[in-house]
Amino acid sequence: MALDEPKDTDDSFDIKGLKFVVDKDFMEKAETIKIDFTGMGFHLDSNIDLGQGGGCGGCGSSGSCGD
Repeated sequence: MALDEPKDTDDSFDIKGLKFVVDKDFMEKAETIKIDFTGMGFHLDSNIDLGQGGGCGGCGSSGSCGD
């Protein structure tokens, strides 16, 4: 997850006043993306194996905080 501006290759979703921008190709593969805030960061679930990140909310999409 990262802050980003929408591009032509993205879909935008407004959910409960929050705007989510997702790459169209990624969204097609993921089908559904569930994002939960755990109090210590974000947890993502989808049909794509996103790996097991370090549980850190401030990292980009690498999924390897503090390594």
